Amino acid sequence: MIDSLKELINSISSPSFFLTLSIILLGVSLYFKQFWTRRSLGIAAAISGGLFLFSVTDENFREIVAKPDNLPIIALLFLVGFFTWLSLHLAFDNDRRKAAGEPILEKQETLPKTFVWPDLVYIEFIALIVCTVVLIVWSVLLKAPIEEPANPADSPPSTKAPWYFLGLQEMLVYFDPWIAGVVIPSIIVLGLMAIPYIDRDVKGSGYYSFRERRPQILVFLFGFSILWVFLIILGTFFRGPNWNFFGPYEFWDVHKVVLMNNVNLSEFIWVRGMGIGLPRNWLVREIFGIVLLLGYFAVPPYLLARGWFRSYYEKLGINRYLLMMFLLLSMLALPIKMYLLWIFNLKYIVSIPEYFFNI
Repeated sequence: MIDSLKELINSISSPSFFLTLSIILLGVSLYFKQFWTRRSLGIAAAISGGLFLFSVTDENFREIVAKPDNLPIIALLFLVGFFTWLSLHLAFDNDRRKAAGEPILEKQETLPKTFVWPDLVYIEFIALIVCTVVLIVWSVLLKAPIEEPANPADSPPSTKAPWYFLGLQEMLVYFDPWIAGVVIPSIIVLGLMAIPYIDRDVKGSGYYSFRERRPQILVFLFGFSILWVFLIILGTFFRGPNWNFFGPYEFWDVHKVVLMNNVNLSEFIWVRGMGIGLPRNWLVREIFGIVLLLGYFAVPPYLLARGWFRSYYEKLGINRYLLMMFLLLSMLALPIKMYLLWIFNLKYIVSIPEYFFNI
């Protein structure tokens, strides 16, 4: 029965399944605020720990998670989960206190002030010693994942990037290399730099609050937890040889062959839809994708400014509002493109190899 359950999980496992499940779990956990109480933390930790222990009994799963370079990722997942719970627990607690007319937690701090020297420096010095001891013990007990010297006559079919670049490596599957490796990271950096100029609201500053910072927290959780941590998990535990996707209990077979019939939008329209060949002129060939791309960045900001985002449009002004919408739509373009590739095998919406532009 256990083997049948594992086979079932492997059969339904796919990147689209795990991404959809992650989005649903995030939405449900934020909707049911009582989840962030201490009792719920124990229940969630018990369920997560039980699932992990059950999975470790499988040889294929254990072989992947027990790799020395994957153990820090497992610790990362538990730490991200804990500190996400802690921050939202404090935020919901403050919201409850403010609704009841009670002072927030930050204003109840009655601890005496301490000096940087010697109190803080001593604490930091002790923390430094503890971290050094942990790293030394870690390096002694776990072998470093160092392979044999590079051999030009025997190159591996694919090499994984370090965990902090796995998100970028995963994006290479869905976008052109210069877009995934240059344009999108640049937009992320510029977007982070623009946050203080876009969001000037002082509500929720200096204390935890979900009600007063709801849009900002939702965008951050979706961008960080779903579009970054999820990509790290996907690249670490589910991307195997030749960058193929494997189920959690599936053997990583280097000979696995996956049929990939990726088609561009222009081929869908001209060849499959109209039954004719692709036009030679790149503008005529990609006009549908160009219009769709321009409409994606032009129509939603206009419609949302007249509807759900009217208050944000009036508060931010046209310049800050358009910048905010460009960043949001750029962020949402990644999961949209992922679903298009997974479900419809759609490779590029606009493909202009004549000018090395594919998106």
